[in-house]
Amino acid sequence: MFARWMEETLKEKIKRPFVHLLFGARQTGKSTLVRSLLPRDAVVVDMSSAAERTRYLARPDLFEAMCRSLPGGGHGRQQHVVFVDEAQSVPAVFDSVQHLYDSDRKRWRFLLCGSSMRKLRKAGANLLPGRSFIHHLYPLVMAEQPESRDGGPGLILPMSISGERRSFRRWSLEERLAWGALPGVVAAAERDRADILKAYTSAHLEEEIRREALVRDWGAFVRFLQLAALESGQMLNYAAISQETGISLPTVKSHYQLLEDMHAGFSLPSWSGSSRKRTLSTPRFYLFDLGVRHAAAGLNPSLETVRANPGPLFEQWVGLELWKRLKYLGTGSLHYYRTRAGAEVDFIIEREGRIIPVEAKWTERPGPGDIRHVVSFMAEQGRRVKEGFVVCRCHRPLRLAPRVTAVPWWMI
Repeated sequence: MFARWMEETLKEKIKRPFVHLLFGARQTGKSTLVRSLLPRDAVVVDMSSAAERTRYLARPDLFEAMCRSLPGGGHGRQQHVVFVDEAQSVPAVFDSVQHLYDSDRKRWRFLLCGSSMRKLRKAGANLLPGRSFIHHLYPLVMAEQPESRDGGPGLILPMSISGERRSFRRWSLEERLAWGALPGVVAAAERDRADILKAYTSAHLEEEIRREALVRDWGAFVRFLQLAALESGQMLNYAAISQETGISLPTVKSHYQLLEDMHAGFSLPSWSGSSRKRTLSTPRFYLFDLGVRHAAAGLNPSLETVRANPGPLFEQWVGLELWKRLKYLGTGSLHYYRTRAGAEVDFIIEREGRIIPVEAKWTERPGPGDIRHVVSFMAEQGRRVKEGFVVCRCHRPLRLAPRVTAVPWWMI
């Protein structure tokens, strides 16, 4: 069992008398993490099994009957831990959990995992408001897969794992850009990583989408996914995607929402706190993992793919790392900034009253030209911004201007 950043947090929170819901994309390690925290006598219902799923779909009352059959009653009774994996496959389970929880909060402790919100929304599933804690698990962050040098907990959004827990294998920057941060890919032998990512994109997405009847024209969706992956990190252009794929504009928007519902991507809004009226407002869209992005785009996840054009991939990597950290820390938001005149800052962090502009540059020798938009943004915002950063491949932090620092990627 490798160390995960939220392991200690989840271990502590699931002791509290609520229903716990853990969401995240497939293969981010949800089941592995939860199973490592379960007591030996926990009841496990695995809805990823076709036989199990079919049984509960055919008999929605079966789950409640199973739970009530567990020994109970009397003072000092044992509390039963019930874990349901891929719970979104049988939305009726959520209603059963609420009924059981409301009838006796001390008899059962429920943990439910899910990888898609779409079916829950379509079914009007009950996410147990007032009764549940909702958690999310993401691909690996730097704290879980640190670089070989001791970069500390980070200079922009500090995040570290305490103790001597086993971290994932150390990778160079190019490896991270080539194969992403899914735990199973990071733990695999190099010769297997590309095949795992290609299988993930085809088999997983096909299984998930077809099983839930989310897309009727699979071929059209594959064309959309390839273009969406190639455009990852760019501003959304629904009309161009629609024209290129032959899919209607509303369907293109629905497909992007589907990726978000499956935790396979997210929209990055533009910065709205500028006094300039000519800033762009179109969001950008990012796939949640670079390795998956390559495979979905029809590219070979490899070092050669990275070396062909590393700059945009490095920018995406920085954005994904900042986004995951903000999600785990539970406060703050991430934006990008761009004016119609072309002034651009890759990422704007807004957290706890602080505004932090961050540029990503594929350079070992950052200079004044790499920070000009950060400097102009800071001048516009005045006292609201205390410091700005350029994340790059320099060997140590460098002060490039008053309040602007170049940070090595491994110290982000």
